[in-house]
Amino acid sequence: MIIYLETREEFLKHVREQRIEEEVRERYIAMTGHKVATNEFRAWQNSLQCVGNVLQFEAIPKELGVAIEYRIHNTAKRIDLLLSGRNEAGDPAAVIVELKQWETVEPTDLDGVVRTFLGKGPRETTHPSYQAMSYGALLRGFNTAVVEHKIALSPCAYLHNCKDGSGITDARYQSYLEQAPLFLRHDNAAMAAFLRRCLEEGDRGRTIEQIRDGKAKPSRQLADAVERMLKGNAEFVLIDEQKVVFEKVLALARQLREGRHCVLLVQGGPGTGKSVVAVNLLARLLGMGLNARYVSKNMAPRHVYRAKLTGSLTKGEYDNLFCGSACFVGCPEGFYDALIVDESHRLMTKTIYDKEGENQIKEIIHASKLTVFFLDEDQRVTFDDIGSTGEIEKWCQFHEAELHRDVLPSQFRCSGSDGYLAWLDQTLGICDTANGRLEQGSYDFRVFDDPMALHESIRQANSGNQARMVAGYCWNWTSKYHPKAWDITIEPYGYRARWNLSKDGSVWIMKQGTVEEVGCIHTCQGLELETIGVIIGPDLAFRDGQVVSVPTARARSDQSLKGYKVGLKREPQAIRLKADAIIRNTYRTLMSRGTKACWVFACDPELQAYLQGRLEGQCDVG
Repeated sequence: MIIYLETREEFLKHVREQRIEEEVRERYIAMTGHKVATNEFRAWQNSLQCVGNVLQFEAIPKELGVAIEYRIHNTAKRIDLLLSGRNEAGDPAAVIVELKQWETVEPTDLDGVVRTFLGKGPRETTHPSYQAMSYGALLRGFNTAVVEHKIALSPCAYLHNCKDGSGITDARYQSYLEQAPLFLRHDNAAMAAFLRRCLEEGDRGRTIEQIRDGKAKPSRQLADAVERMLKGNAEFVLIDEQKVVFEKVLALARQLREGRHCVLLVQGGPGTGKSVVAVNLLARLLGMGLNARYVSKNMAPRHVYRAKLTGSLTKGEYDNLFCGSACFVGCPEGFYDALIVDESHRLMTKTIYDKEGENQIKEIIHASKLTVFFLDEDQRVTFDDIGSTGEIEKWCQFHEAELHRDVLPSQFRCSGSDGYLAWLDQTLGICDTANGRLEQGSYDFRVFDDPMALHESIRQANSGNQARMVAGYCWNWTSKYHPKAWDITIEPYGYRARWNLSKDGSVWIMKQGTVEEVGCIHTCQGLELETIGVIIGPDLAFRDGQVVSVPTARARSDQSLKGYKVGLKREPQAIRLKADAIIRNTYRTLMSRGTKACWVFACDPELQAYLQGRLEGQCDVG
């Protein structure tokens, strides 16, 4: 969908008449039937006048095509400005322009991420050059018209209010700046020259119309690249039941029908290979020529898989294949052939900043002909997590979707020990099992007397970069604003550490040197290491012969229990049970990240003694 499509001459006429923003608003309302938000109208008002200052240069072809608000596939990704014509070779060409009203920008240590003032204050967001570049990658990878007509795409970004570009053009963003040049407030002449190099003559918007009318289908090059990256990669080889589930999905994919929805619900605990199956399915479905995506609410698995699957794809192409769960608001029904949803237990109701969407399960099923949900209900770790068998069944009925079920029973994590997970469930008071004792030698579980010794042992175990520290989110993220401050302090042991959240983001678990940092549930769920060190915070304790949760011990900066205090006034019993389950599930998840070993320290002395007793087979849950 394109809101506004005219030639350069007509666009400049609307600009000179100072009604370009009104023109766009009228067309938006006519096309969508919705009102335009005040902030969006102001953005058009401010940005499009500045665009006019660039396009008025005489060197730019008069019949250049000008499109405003081109939606790629769905409303989650829209190109602010798309210009079209023919390049020096006479081939159809288009320039993608990302418009920003930012005045100041600060660099960050996160790849392709900057910090600027958005909404109520400074916030981390995507670098505009990366954003424009990724939109180009999406069109090249999934728009049939771009491939068939060999349309040359050139991305760029225009920050028309920004005078000081020292932050946005920092050397760490050089690779993205080379792929998508960035222009500031006083760079109008330079931007006009760039457009002239890309677009030698106008086409009255014909190329834009071809892009608009192109169908969504993965290019052969993209599908081949993903398949090549998986071949020979031992981390993604299918075993036993994984292969069975994989083949069942392919069988369902061969029976896709327009106007019908099909859902496969796959249940499996930690280490059953849900993510391995999901990534393999993405590759095979793309190879079948289907419009497929890997979907996960958690950024950490998406970013780690992107790092592991090295090959010929760009970062933007990876990000278009591995997307978040909030991308499907307003998506046309059955637009995608298949959506592979990993970590489905983490799906939510509202999406972006609690403003858009109704229910992610509903929206995902609506957007796809075939949806595969990989689910472990015991890994719901926030009040917002709604993923459950019942919730998926409800929306299947709503969409009249054909529902299939399967299970991944085999345990590949924790040294293949189903007994350890059962012992852990009973130890944490999650459910009664027959595993009162942990079989000696089945799994390396240890209880450390102090956090200093635990962290030092994790350092020593990290020779292969396969050991990390994690903790319950019971300490505020102080170092976010004061980089030299310590986040986690545990007296009287003198232990001090920082959360991993600041520098390396979701790929901290793979980076060299991050063994000094401590991860949390939000940055390790869905991932695994050989050895995990877990600090059990004061939100879990042992009183009167029972493991108990202490919700008030969670950090203020943690959003997992957001709404707990308000909920207590309305439904005290239900809200306490919900918070209790979240805290226990959090530690179950943290303590099952290690494939070979889990070493722990508990801040509560009584819980520490209880765990030691459980290890020795002396204590039972009351």
